[in-house]
Amino acid sequence: MTPKQPTDEPGLVDVHAHFVTDSYIRQARAAGHQDPDGVPAWPSWSARDHIALMDRCGIDTAMLSVSSPGVHFGDDTAARRLAREVNEAGAEAVRDHPGRFGLFASLPLPDADGALDEIAYAFDTLDADGVVLETNTHGTYLGDPKLEPVLAELDRRGAVVFLHPTSPVCWEQSALGRPRPMIEFVFDTARTVTDLLMAGALERHRNLKIIVPHCGGALPVLADRINGFMRMFMPAGSGAPDAVEQLRNLYYDLAGPALPRQLPALLSLAEPDHLLYGSDHVWTPAASVEEHVRSIDAAPAPEGATSYRALTTANAHRILPRLGR
Repeated sequence: MTPKQPTDEPGLVDVHAHFVTDSYIRQARAAGHQDPDGVPAWPSWSARDHIALMDRCGIDTAMLSVSSPGVHFGDDTAARRLAREVNEAGAEAVRDHPGRFGLFASLPLPDADGALDEIAYAFDTLDADGVVLETNTHGTYLGDPKLEPVLAELDRRGAVVFLHPTSPVCWEQSALGRPRPMIEFVFDTARTVTDLLMAGALERHRNLKIIVPHCGGALPVLADRINGFMRMFMPAGSGAPDAVEQLRNLYYDLAGPALPRQLPALLSLAEPDHLLYGSDHVWTPAASVEEHVRSIDAAPAPEGATSYRALTTANAHRILPRLGR
């Protein structure tokens, strides 16, 4: 059954939406990603089909990004070319369908110099709404000192930074032959956010508007444990950081099976004004997106909000300037 947008409720803003191009899939397959992250097939994407799904679900705008495995397959020069290619393709979709799409641009990390060049192009030429950062690239996590210039530049711009999980380098042993999005993705999300915390990056770069996917992955149940270990390992005489407070300052999308268990866990950590809607389409099939929207629309909203639809849409409008144009 197709979900119906509740009367007098706003259209959703989808901050976790993906696109692929034929060229991107060819290059990923050539680099060895035949079954991406253990998923048995690559999806296909078209703006027309995506907008049709959005219309059925009452989604006004979707922020497009490239999902895992990202754009860096081992060669810096090739990654720079591919990042530019997919960013221009995403920007074209935004231009061709005014108001329906936004763009979170890809960066060729861990190539910091290439990433800085692409940040300038994405924001200043393509008018991107933010960037997407994979949780790790070939084992380099986001708190790595070599990526500090990238975070500093994004912070200078007050950028929206959408995190997206990918397979850890040890997936051959840890995934036990199963698709990595099931377990590995939620823990790699927690791993890279913990790395940002332990590196002090979240404290240094307070202008970043970071979106953590999938209701925070494993973070809600690990937050107190992470907080305790951070205090334990601080140098003697230094101030004890509050990891839980820093995690509360992040934004969290509701992509994935948010109900009945994960969203209540997230609300033990995040404030309602930091929740955002996400579909994870095109990797999540249309039927599952429709069921997810029905569950979100039917769920009792937090105190002070009329619905999750109204709440998440207002939150998205607050951090994404394009939506107000």
